[in-house]
Amino acid sequence: MMDKSTLRAVLKERRAAMSPDIRAEKSRSICKKLLEETAEYSVIMAYAPKEPEVDTMPFIEELIAAGKTVVLPIIERETHTLRLSVIEDTKNLECSTFNVPEPVSAEIPISGCRVECVVLPMVGFDRRGNRLGYGAGYYDRFLEANPGVKKIGAAFSSQEAEMVPAEAFDVRMDEIVTEDEIILC
Repeated sequence: MMDKSTLRAVLKERRAAMSPDIRAEKSRSICKKLLEETAEYSVIMAYAPKEPEVDTMPFIEELIAAGKTVVLPIIERETHTLRLSVIEDTKNLECSTFNVPEPVSAEIPISGCRVECVVLPMVGFDRRGNRLGYGAGYYDRFLEANPGVKKIGAAFSSQEAEMVPAEAFDVRMDEIVTEDEIILC
């Protein structure tokens, strides 16, 4: 079994090898499925994508248009935590920490306990719901502090691994949405 850093490098390379057109097409398919999977929730935390992640912007814009409360994280580098903000317009995002689009100048604070469902970015995953992130544990800390939230990973099917090494603090996903399927974990 590969260790996390080796697996992370392999899966990042696999994801980056996709052409922008293919990535955009697959992202649209994932966004459609995400809308179905989150339909019952009112307060949904998502992520604003950076290349070459699944582009969740159409999903976020649809949620806003539907009148849902959409929450995006703001990365707190010093404390390795996520500060949460409601987003009312995707035009209010600016490139921030780790080149992630964040609502830093239009922040509307919201408590993590209000979040009902979270859509997480991932570098990789396995069928047991283990998520391989970027390695800093920001989302793991958020999920540990908010255990009741529904956890949905968004990834391309090419990001699947046979087995993602998991430690006690790693939080498993409830489901993973790819362009091909919805994997219930």
